[in-house]
Amino acid sequence: MFNKILIANRGEIACRVIKTARKMGIKTVAIYSDADKQALHVQMADEAVHIGPPPANQSYIVIDKVMDAIKQSGAEAVHPGYGFLSENSKFAEALEDAGVAFVGPPKGAIVSMGDKITSKKIAQEANVSTVPGYMGLIEDAEEAVKISNEIGYPVMIKASAGGGGKGMRIAWNDDECREGFQSSKNEAANSFGDDRIFIEKFVTQPRHIEIQVLCDAHGNGVYLGERECSIQRRNQKVVEEAPSPFLDEATRKAMGEQAVALAQAVGYTSAGTVEFIVDGQKNFYFLEMNTRLQVEHPVTELITGVDLVEQMIRVANGEPLSITQDDVQLNGWAIENRVYAEDPYRNFLPSIGRLTRYRPPAEVAAGPMQINGKWADDATEGATAVRNDTGVYEGGEISMYYDPMIAKLCTWAPTRDQAIEAMRNALDSFELEGIGHNLPFVSAVMDHPIFIAGDMTTAFIEEQYPEGFEGVELPEDTLRKIAASAAAMHRVAEIRRTRVSGRMDNHERHVGSDWVVSLQDKEFPVSIDADQAGSTVSFADGTALRVSSDWTPGDSLATIALGEDDGLVLKVDKITQGFRIRSRGADLKVRVRSPRQAELAQLMPEKLPPDTSKMLLCPMPGLVVKIDVEVGDEVQEGQALCTIEAMKMENILRAEKKGTVSKINAGAGDSLAVDEVIMEFE
Repeated sequence: MFNKILIANRGEIACRVIKTARKMGIKTVAIYSDADKQALHVQMADEAVHIGPPPANQSYIVIDKVMDAIKQSGAEAVHPGYGFLSENSKFAEALEDAGVAFVGPPKGAIVSMGDKITSKKIAQEANVSTVPGYMGLIEDAEEAVKISNEIGYPVMIKASAGGGGKGMRIAWNDDECREGFQSSKNEAANSFGDDRIFIEKFVTQPRHIEIQVLCDAHGNGVYLGERECSIQRRNQKVVEEAPSPFLDEATRKAMGEQAVALAQAVGYTSAGTVEFIVDGQKNFYFLEMNTRLQVEHPVTELITGVDLVEQMIRVANGEPLSITQDDVQLNGWAIENRVYAEDPYRNFLPSIGRLTRYRPPAEVAAGPMQINGKWADDATEGATAVRNDTGVYEGGEISMYYDPMIAKLCTWAPTRDQAIEAMRNALDSFELEGIGHNLPFVSAVMDHPIFIAGDMTTAFIEEQYPEGFEGVELPEDTLRKIAASAAAMHRVAEIRRTRVSGRMDNHERHVGSDWVVSLQDKEFPVSIDADQAGSTVSFADGTALRVSSDWTPGDSLATIALGEDDGLVLKVDKITQGFRIRSRGADLKVRVRSPRQAELAQLMPEKLPPDTSKMLLCPMPGLVVKIDVEVGDEVQEGQALCTIEAMKMENILRAEKKGTVSKINAGAGDSLAVDEVIMEFE
């Protein structure tokens, strides 16, 4: 076995590989850019080598710099993770020439299947059904428009070397095709050093289901079930689960066998993923093969008990697979939510900054799958597991130079409903402050009836949130639970305040039992009857809830028991006359007032936000790529005004209504903060 492995990556996946290598007794080497000097993967590795400036195209994807790091460290093998150089055949060739093992497939397989154009041609030759498209290289935007018209809109413009949603655009007309072609080329060049583009028909209402394969150099190959990845935003997966709630055993077997056959046809070894789109009649079409470890691999590990990173390392070391297809058993259900540094209330635009608070839920291995990849001996019926793969820490900084993913939160349970409920509780207890993040959004998805029913397609987010995510309106029964909890917590805080020392003589403060709780435009008059074990909160309609908790003022997390079988996990911050409470995707200002205070509050005027309707504000921290208009130009609704780049993604800002540009405050190359005024209109 190898003595030392270099991880040619950063962040979460580098930390993930280090954990398995450590378990196997293998020393690890991290590489890092200037921006990652204090990163978690650097701290976890046995040693680390600096490789250059923050931009990936000056550090992480520069083959010569990575090869120098290998030489300096004496590493015998390299794990590329995902993204960066993971599907770069030139990198695999450089390692081979240097006598260093590549923890991945042979360079020939990367060339054949890692390139989306080549892989589609091979799939067609192997009589695998593929999506209609143009497989040749496209020189310019006008050729892209011509091809798109021949295929028929809508079309998907994709980077040949792409991945992770980078270099991908959907175009519904000629103008969007021209814009999408150029942006895709730019993103592909910046992210992968390869700006080749191809176009295929965009199939509406599909499900995205992928098969995990594992092959060795001795002719053995297995598939480890499927992953449902249909909930996507901007072609980037957000929620994944295994198995799929849609497939039956016959379809799973057919897809799995086809995936293994395709992999073996190109001499594939290591872990890889064959992606399919599946229609409502369970017809499946080959989409592409990712010749690397997938971001969402933990859900497969959770239902199979197979540590994919360990298997990759063993295959790279020349060992045969230790499992056969008959050994692969799918146990229970696993769900993964990707936690991103992006603001769902600003159309999911990237957010950067320092993590002032980062307290993920505790990892629990009470289910059948241990966090480190081993099966638990003490698994109990109904037990659940929580796993959090991450590459950040409290006080660390989210950089504008890299992917905005903070963590991958996973839960396992014997059934899908139990796994969803475990995920709801895990999300509610995930404390994340200092940046915009998507925890409210994925919490909302976990409660959405379409997701609960398992009927989602890749258009789920687009169809269910057409105007973007604007928060969650909780049902009244949940509001009552939160109101009762807030009233009980407020009473505890009021009693604490009566015990403050240094009070005036002859003055004693009494805590009343009657309160009015207002939240989400509703008011609940309540009465509290407290005892040593908790409080009984009675509502005006005669109903009551028993509330008990060990919460004390100042705690940012409250676990509330409501009776014997119900409860809530609340994130709590103090505000005037109440709390800011976040739960189940909702962000609520909960006011707890005496009846007289509530009466007076009704007379207070509403504070209105400032008028910014005649300004274009920068929606995220980023770099201005170009300004598309000049002072005096008349713009129409939907017209492109400027392009902002952040976290390797180009974002085109468009006019919300007709107007005339009166002032431009920024130019190409400028670095802007959130809400900085880019231009003004008459």
